[in-house]
Amino acid sequence: MATHDFAEATATLHTLRDWLRFAVSAFNEAELSFGHGSASAYDEAVYLILHALHLPLDTLEPFLDARLTETERQTLHDILEQRIQKRVPAAYLTHEAWLGGFRFYVDERVIVPRSFIAELLSDQFVPWVADPDGITHVLDLCTGSGCLAILAAHAFPNAQIDAVDISAKALEVAHRNVADYGLQDRVHLIESNLFDKLQGRQYDLIISNPPYVDADSVAALPPEYLHEPELALGSGTDGLDATREILKYAAAHLVPDGVLAVEIGHNRDTLEAAYPDLPFTWLSVAAGDDFVFLLHREDLM
Repeated sequence: MATHDFAEATATLHTLRDWLRFAVSAFNEAELSFGHGSASAYDEAVYLILHALHLPLDTLEPFLDARLTETERQTLHDILEQRIQKRVPAAYLTHEAWLGGFRFYVDERVIVPRSFIAELLSDQFVPWVADPDGITHVLDLCTGSGCLAILAAHAFPNAQIDAVDISAKALEVAHRNVADYGLQDRVHLIESNLFDKLQGRQYDLIISNPPYVDADSVAALPPEYLHEPELALGSGTDGLDATREILKYAAAHLVPDGVLAVEIGHNRDTLEAAYPDLPFTWLSVAAGDDFVFLLHREDLM
């Protein structure tokens, strides 16, 4: 989409309905990728416009024919231009992302929150966790923005949560989110390469959404993903480098009957071929049953 088209839009589009139509057309023409929270050009256009105009994100219809001020039109011009010209994910433009019904602050120090594990936490990992109130220690490896650690704190009200990440910059973002939810006394942020600084610590539940994109897929990612920290996406040639480390050391950090749950994207076949003797349980989530595996401590011994 050429820059002059945005200038023309600012001068000629007057209502929210006008700008919504323009945004959907422009997003489709630019062939944007919508893998960071929205499912389509329409959904993302609605979200960005309502957010930019400080309107309720779940209320569109009453405002469609409202005329916008010159300042408001310029605001929409700026945010839509960044989304299209620079291919910046919407979450980085608005500095917010939603996961499991919770809002999180995000910027380019962290990957945009998206994890199937959020669905499992909303159900307290039942039936794999028989007594959610009995969970006292949870570990979130590769916590990034802290989103899963915060969801775990809500799912298991009696638990202390260790949230680990190798990136000090990511933990700065996680610190903000933990503070926003008032969980500083329960969610403990630790800078560590996986288990390196967790000697002697054991957990009832370990969850992880580690880097798992294989090298070929990293090379083919749409431009939107290049705004995310490279460290949070790729994990070796087959995408399983981090997962191998987790499988190697997890047993030592689980209590008897403790549970490990790891998201691995599209790597199920590769993982099962690499570990033919591990009795993986594949957990059902909205996208299918190939994306998150579960193992008990005894499986890993």
